[in-house]
Amino acid sequence: MERISAAIDKARKERQAGGKPGTGPTRAAGGRGAGGNDAALSELWQGLATFEVNPRILTRNRILTYQAGPQATPFDVMRTKLLHEMRSNDWRRIAITSPSNDCGKSTICLNLAFSLARQSDLRVMVIELDLRRPSLARMMRLQADTNFAAALSGAAPAAGQIRRHGRNLALATSHVTPNSAELLQGVAAAHVIDQVETLYRPDVMLFDMPPMLVADDTMAFIDQVDATLLIAAAESSTMDEVTRCKQDLEAQTNLVGVVLNKCRYAENAGTYDYGS
Repeated sequence: MERISAAIDKARKERQAGGKPGTGPTRAAGGRGAGGNDAALSELWQGLATFEVNPRILTRNRILTYQAGPQATPFDVMRTKLLHEMRSNDWRRIAITSPSNDCGKSTICLNLAFSLARQSDLRVMVIELDLRRPSLARMMRLQADTNFAAALSGAAPAAGQIRRHGRNLALATSHVTPNSAELLQGVAAAHVIDQVETLYRPDVMLFDMPPMLVADDTMAFIDQVDATLLIAAAESSTMDEVTRCKQDLEAQTNLVGVVLNKCRYAENAGTYDYGS
């Protein structure tokens, strides 16, 4: 336990060393995941409770990357660009947020997660931190029998709130939680995230965050991630909203890109604009 605590402390100091997350030295606690010969780590992942998904339900909810194919291609392209940025900068934690509600951030989060997990040498972990309107379990029709918010508050062990799909995709869903901004900004929550990363050593951690302009939850947590992906909705998100969010994010963390979602025009059907 002392070794784990020391690794967490070292990782946190390295994260803070360069000002913005991700600009400091390589984190010692991370390691590089599923491609290694770490039998103890593999056993730890195999020890997680599992969940199964219904492909028809996923498709109905626009989660299209469960299997490779033409519908998965836009997300696979996004995955490749994201991985390039992450590897170039030694990033591991990516927050996914939007200016307002109904921009499709959770849908994109799950599509990215399944796309990433199709690469067998990656371990991928999704943590739901939209504690005001959690939706991941509902979108996949999973039993709401886990609540990662309880782990963040210290009310439950983190391992019991994480489920695994296949060999290399882990999911931690949450319930509606009062005082969510205060919880996400607290030292206890930061320690839990550090401990989970240190124990399970995922190559990619995706955090499904609340919209930025409806509450302060995302900005309360943003210093715990390496970079952020901002999801805007065509014909819904305004340029002023995107600009405000972009400026706030760039002041606190790295902005990896802006995704234009829900574009209905024929020339853009099935595509996503990915650029900073």
